[in-house]
This record gives sequence, structure tokens and C-alpha cells, in this order.
Amino acid sequence: MTWTDRELTAWLDEMLPAERMAELEQSLREDETLQSRVATLIHHRDQGGHSVGEIWQRSRLSCPSRRELSGFLLQTMPKEEAAYVEFHLMTIGCRVCQANLKDLEEHASGPDAPDRRRRFFESSAGLLGQSDAEEF
Repeated sequence: MTWTDRELTAWLDEMLPAERMAELEQSLREDETLQSRVATLIHHRDQGGHSVGEIWQRSRLSCPSRRELSGFLLQTMPKEEAAYVEFHLMTIGCRVCQANLKDLEEHASGPDAPDRRRRFFESSAGLLGQSDAEEF
């Protein structure tokens, strides 16, 4: 199997989907040329490579924020944005965003979620105008 430098770098950052990471790790055990390529990439990173692609990937500029992931989870975001988040999670397989989404799901369905919502509403009730409070 041929591995791109981008995939190898993603592996170093633990950003590949779990299945691809396992495949790459198996390949690394058997392929000395691949081991050499990874060593070269590590050396390059240690030298402070600052290409736009490296900065983009390291800073996870394509990743949706936790707020956006929450909107995705609650299905409150526009279809186009939701389609991107789904692509990012399912097709790209971003492990950081998948972990964030799982954490949000656990908090939303946890036993203290209704209590947390009630406390949030009560703490915000004074900030609402009289007409806003009547709606609730």
C-alpha cells in the first residue's frame, strides 16, 4: 500500500481514523522504507516546517467548533453547514471532532442534563425581558 506524506503526518498527529492507523502501524512494522519516510517527516517537523498545509492541519482550521458540533447534534444548524460537519466526521474521520461529539452526546443524555437545563434557565431568567419570559 502506498502512503502519502499527508497520511503519515496525520498518523503522527493521531488524526487518522482508527482503522487507517492500525493499517499504517502494521505497514511500519514490515516496511523499512516507510519507517525512513516517517523518520524524515519527524525530522522535518522538528525543524519547524511552517507550510500553509502544516499550519492548517496542526491548528485544525477545518474542524468545527464545539458550539458548531452542538448545533449539529441538536440539528439546529443550516443544511449546508450540517452537511460539512457530517462530511468532516464521517468521511474525513476526524478523531478529535468525533471525540468532542461523543462528549457532547454524553452530556446531553446524562442523568443530570434536565437539572443542568433548569439551572441554566433559572440563572438566565432575569436577563430575559418580561415578554420573553412569558413565552416560556
